[in-house]
Amino acid sequence: MTALAILLRRDLALLLGAGRRGATILPVLFFIAVAMLMPFAIGPDPKLLVRVGGGTIWVAALLAAILPLDRLIEPDLEHGMFDQWALRGIAEESVIAVRIFAHWLGFGPPLILAAVPAAALLGLDGPTLRTVELGLLAGTPGLAALGVTVAALTAGLRGGTALAGLLVIPLAVPLLIFGAGSLAPGGETGLAYCAAASLVLLALAPFASGAAIKAARG
Repeated sequence: MTALAILLRRDLALLLGAGRRGATILPVLFFIAVAMLMPFAIGPDPKLLVRVGGGTIWVAALLAAILPLDRLIEPDLEHGMFDQWALRGIAEESVIAVRIFAHWLGFGPPLILAAVPAAALLGLDGPTLRTVELGLLAGTPGLAALGVTVAALTAGLRGGTALAGLLVIPLAVPLLIFGAGSLAPGGETGLAYCAAASLVLLALAPFASGAAIKAARG
């Protein structure tokens, strides 16, 4: 097994809650809870729920992606793991690429599955649900890359976890606009823009995060 495969297995064990009961299911429960509470917040009008339901799912996905930010970079930086990997010839950029993939596996596919009951709670029809699922498939990798990058930029700072959450939300606005905009009439290009934004984030994240970690280590 290659070093990166071992690293991926380790990251998945940490991010999916090895030793933390319930950590694996927490983002999904949070996601469903938002969908359950929305009808109480805006009222039971079916037409209104359908109109805002897709955007609600996207906001819930963003908030669920923020939950594990405190476990993405900070613990490994504190314990000197990046120094150990550097001694073994594993570059920070490679570690970050694996971490992004592990982070996405930890919340992306579960949320895509959880969107089905969430759509039922919000009264979304089949075509709308299909668009939501495609949007989440295109956009959640970008959310994962953004989360890891912000976690790296704020690692080592006092109150870094809270600051990371505050930074991710405005930076994720373009993904939310494109993803939720794809649900509007004539908004099919929103999916393409959402996928393009994710690809840009995935391409930039390893280098930006790697530079931030090198600066924190130095």
